[in-house]
Amino acid sequence: MKDYKAINKKLWNDLTEVHLGSKFYDVDSFRKGKSSLKHVELDLLGDVNGLDILHLQCHFGMDSISLARMGAHVTGVDLSDRAIDAARKLAKECDVNAQFINCDVYELINVHQGQYDIVFSTYGTIGWLPDMDQWAEVVHSFLKPSGKLILVEFHPVIWMMSYDFQKIEYGYFNTGAIEEITEGSYVDDKAPIKNPSISWNHPFSEVVTSLINKNMQISHLSEYDYSVYDCFENTVEIAPDRYQIKGLEGLLPMMYAITALK
Repeated sequence: MKDYKAINKKLWNDLTEVHLGSKFYDVDSFRKGKSSLKHVELDLLGDVNGLDILHLQCHFGMDSISLARMGAHVTGVDLSDRAIDAARKLAKECDVNAQFINCDVYELINVHQGQYDIVFSTYGTIGWLPDMDQWAEVVHSFLKPSGKLILVEFHPVIWMMSYDFQKIEYGYFNTGAIEEITEGSYVDDKAPIKNPSISWNHPFSEVVTSLINKNMQISHLSEYDYSVYDCFENTVEIAPDRYQIKGLEGLLPMMYAITALK
């Protein structure tokens, strides 16, 4: 296998620079107190005041800081060193106490110790990881007894589609790495970025089975026919923070959410 970590780290370092100044992330409003969390994860989280939360693949930390503003003790983790540097700077600017670790998810066990009430991961994360069993082992190892995973992800059916949603271009099942040249960003398709990327599509069954194999109890599972982010091509907004693909409204599963207990 190619060094997917180095390839994807370079991609996300470059994306971080674009994302920090984008309207999509609207960092200026965030600094003034706006939360970056969406209704789906907020409903699953409930009251997090005083809880210890490990946020895997946190990008430049907006959701981590939002959780800390809600009273949680948060540790964010991300592969991109530029993203983690930006997260630390943003937390300081927001006068929020959140910790950040620059680390690959799989290597976290070797560099960090701790037990958490919640392991949290959302939106476009696990597709950058090749092995769900190894991911589930990390989740399990960092949870306190009776702790829970909250995962909100884009549905694997979405990743089957071409970028313009005109055809099925990729397989549903994880048959190996998907190597592409990524141009632009989901926040700006004209952004001057052109990098290789390596990702994987993980079917629903692979994710759920990986957790069951670690003796995790699935306590919640839901699917959604919309995305809370306008991050795909040819979208139409059917309600606030609810986007569907034009011409395919209501026909595609676009997100799912899982809560699993240790």
